[in-house]
Amino acid sequence: MKELKLKIDGMMCTGCENRVQNALKEVNGVEDVKADHTTGYVTIKAKEDVSENDIKEKIEDIGYDVVE
Repeated sequence: MKELKLKIDGMMCTGCENRVQNALKEVNGVEDVKADHTTGYVTIKAKEDVSENDIKEKIEDIGYDVVE
């Protein structure tokens, strides 16, 4: 199990948090997601073989930007 913490640009409310969480839970191998619009961070717990790029693409697909 690995944990990723990513900064997301554009999360403004709990609705945004839910949108990010629900989208990332669809990624195969993602076990848990916690998004926080007040800090702008999302924390993802996933199996070791989950690609960080797949997670970033999913976030961008729903209209948010990952801050590098």
